Amino acid sequence: MLKDLFSPHAVAIIGASQDPTKIGNAILRNMIDSGYKGNIIPINPSSQEVMGLRFYPSIDKVDDTPELAVIALPASRTIDALKGCVERGVKFVIIIAGGFSELGKEGRDRELQLLDIIKGTDTRIIGPNTLGVYFPHIGVNTALTSPGRMAFLPKGEIAFVSQSGALGLLTMDGVSEYNVGISAFLNLGNRVDLNEVELLDYFAADELTKSIVLYLESVPKGREFFSKVKEITMKKPVVVLKSGRTEESAVAASLHTGAMASDDAVVNGAISQAGAVRAYDETEMMDFGRVLAYSGRISGDRIAIITTAGGVGVITADYISSKVNGIGMRLASLSDETKRRIREVVVPFASVNNPIDLTADGSVDNFDKVIGILEEDDEVDGIIAYPLPQTPKMGVGVVDVINKYKGGRKPIIVGVLGSKIAKELIIEFEKRKIPAYPSVHRTVKALEALRSYSRYVERRRGSR
Repeated sequence: MLKDLFSPHAVAIIGASQDPTKIGNAILRNMIDSGYKGNIIPINPSSQEVMGLRFYPSIDKVDDTPELAVIALPASRTIDALKGCVERGVKFVIIIAGGFSELGKEGRDRELQLLDIIKGTDTRIIGPNTLGVYFPHIGVNTALTSPGRMAFLPKGEIAFVSQSGALGLLTMDGVSEYNVGISAFLNLGNRVDLNEVELLDYFAADELTKSIVLYLESVPKGREFFSKVKEITMKKPVVVLKSGRTEESAVAASLHTGAMASDDAVVNGAISQAGAVRAYDETEMMDFGRVLAYSGRISGDRIAIITTAGGVGVITADYISSKVNGIGMRLASLSDETKRRIREVVVPFASVNNPIDLTADGSVDNFDKVIGILEEDDEVDGIIAYPLPQTPKMGVGVVDVINKYKGGRKPIIVGVLGSKIAKELIIEFEKRKIPAYPSVHRTVKALEALRSYSRYVERRRGSR
């Protein structure tokens, strides 16, 4: 049934407006700008035609029944608009307005009215108190943000479900500088009806989606949710950013989306037992989603490091194997044969011990040959590569080199430090779905997330 939500042939915007200060205008313009090829149906009794689109006075007057409708009206007018959608047979209704359970008893009563209206019908509600959805593969963009104020992501392999609309939009805007793609974004808001459990089911079977990331402020159906996560994680990785970890932040969450408090130690244990990877901020959430979508599982803890900057390699080695602020993995002990072979293909003053320091004289060809040698060493489980573009012999060709080894037995995670030139190189890696990050810390944490998920899958398979 959710297929009609993600692939509607027609979308109605109730409250669409000619006034650029109105939310209905922003949503209408975002739908047009995102290239949606289906039928856009603006509904407003006071308008006739805007942006080449015919306006309709009400949902019952439209020629074509849409699968999806957006109600961009105040909460006080939402009830009647929803009734009209149900009577017309609209399958999915996004309710933008706040003023529901996040405001207490009166708002909760209003939410119960919404549920009464759809009871026994085929209509489902997304929201209320939501900033909308964005499906780049089809151009559906009902996001409540002024056109031109943020970048919307291209098609990709990460499904993003967020209880908070603002955090969701800001997260997408943040990763847009690296051209990260997504398969879908949904802001559930108060999730009075459609919830994350149903969406997990959908994305588990969705061929466009390789990993699922969720931002949640509460988990009201905890047993059902974590049972579903556990069912899915053997097929696809799941990342959970659960906020409200302290008493104070839980109060803030309840005022934001009406979220119920939960014991964070219990939540943390449940996330781990279900096989999800926990993130602690929006950057980690998307970083982990990328590495899990783009990389095969890593079979062990032994890591080789290749760099053109010695200090970067040393810091990475600390993160990998240190008992203080480390990630619980270890540096691979390279065999004498591996070191001999590396010595033959690098400059005389390079270090062939792990971390392998090619020095500032390291080239694209050096990376190619060294990675090829490490791929054949059974003492290496994974590789972190730092092809730093500020050095004279390093260039965009290194992307093709690492892409050549993508999908091999040893996952490769890339770190590219610096500013403009580094960002440009990360974008090239992103185009080829190679996980690349702009700092040592983010690179190593992505490796930790990949190993955490891989260990879980290994344990589950071993217990069968």
